[in-house]
Amino acid sequence: MIEEFMNLSPIMQTFIATLFTWFMTALGAALVFFFKKIDKKVMDTMLGLAAGIMIAASFWSLLAPAIEMAEDMGGLPAWLVALIGFSAGGIFLWVVDKTLPHMHASLQGNHVEGIKTNWQRSVLLVLAITLHNIPEGLAVGVAFGAAGAGLPSATVAGAIALAIGIGIQNFPEGTAVSVPLRREGFSRTKSFWYGQMSGIVEPVAGMIGAFAVILMRPLLPYALAFAAGAMIYVVVEELIPEAHMDGGSDIATVGAMAGFAIMMTLDVALG
Repeated sequence: MIEEFMNLSPIMQTFIATLFTWFMTALGAALVFFFKKIDKKVMDTMLGLAAGIMIAASFWSLLAPAIEMAEDMGGLPAWLVALIGFSAGGIFLWVVDKTLPHMHASLQGNHVEGIKTNWQRSVLLVLAITLHNIPEGLAVGVAFGAAGAGLPSATVAGAIALAIGIGIQNFPEGTAVSVPLRREGFSRTKSFWYGQMSGIVEPVAGMIGAFAVILMRPLLPYALAFAAGAMIYVVVEELIPEAHMDGGSDIATVGAMAGFAIMMTLDVALG
């Protein structure tokens, strides 16, 4: 089965891998069938774990290969290529964050970020997690596209490791949508539906990323660094602040360290 997967096209590999990351989101959302409330320390640990995985993936799976590719291709200095791509990724997420209406379940009251809207609270909560999933899906697609381009610094095994790591950290993101909705009075089924829907964007973003780098090979190092910048923006702007709310700093930090260690091990061992 693994051999068959390795022989698939980068597009199909991306599709299957991002279906896995979506499935992990749905699995996390399914906790709503068993719990109406998740202990704050448990959620802080899970958010910290997600942050650690994304930080490690940003370097080991994205930035480091981007720098190696830029060096092999020549042209602009590798550090400048990485800087341009990384900055563009952060700026892109900042623009989306300021434009797309969304709401975080951890915020008190009904504070809505982005442009003003009359959308329902449930939709805004889903969009908050969807923002996280855009760079994650893009990262997986770019990683498989880079491996398909035949560059020595990118491998299918490394892309698989990235998909596994992102899948692991998607679990708490699904829970972070479904459980708060259940607590607010939504049915278990409806809460689950909204929770898993937040992960649907990953296959879409993944396919876009894979197609882009396959069609425009010179964009590969920029695309990898772009995904890294977008992921780091999510970690610093959303995950870490949410994990540290209400004095959960110690347990969130332990979770982040564990997440970084897991992703680093996956990438080094498989990549």
